[in-house]
Amino acid sequence: MDVKKLKKARKKIDQIDKRIFDLIKKRTKLVKYMLSLKQFKYQIIDHKRINSILKNIRKKSLDHSVDPKITSNIWKTMIWSYVNFQKKIFKKK
Repeated sequence: MDVKKLKKARKKIDQIDKRIFDLIKKRTKLVKYMLSLKQFKYQIIDHKRINSILKNIRKKSLDHSVDPKITSNIWKTMIWSYVNFQKKIFKKK
């Protein structure tokens, strides 16, 4: 094992993780804004949109030689995490 190369690769991952974190922060702000536009709690989950997103992620993954199981799992986790987040902070009827 080449320790120097491993450290260098880990540093690159840390930089990517920081960018992902910044994007999650921006996404959270946008999700909060979108929630303010919804009148009813049932509007939080849009199964048609969720299925469309997952279908697009699968296609993009296959087009770019990325394992679709990985990307699908990441997106499902993110989607349902935000659904739960919205349900938790929803204040209307």
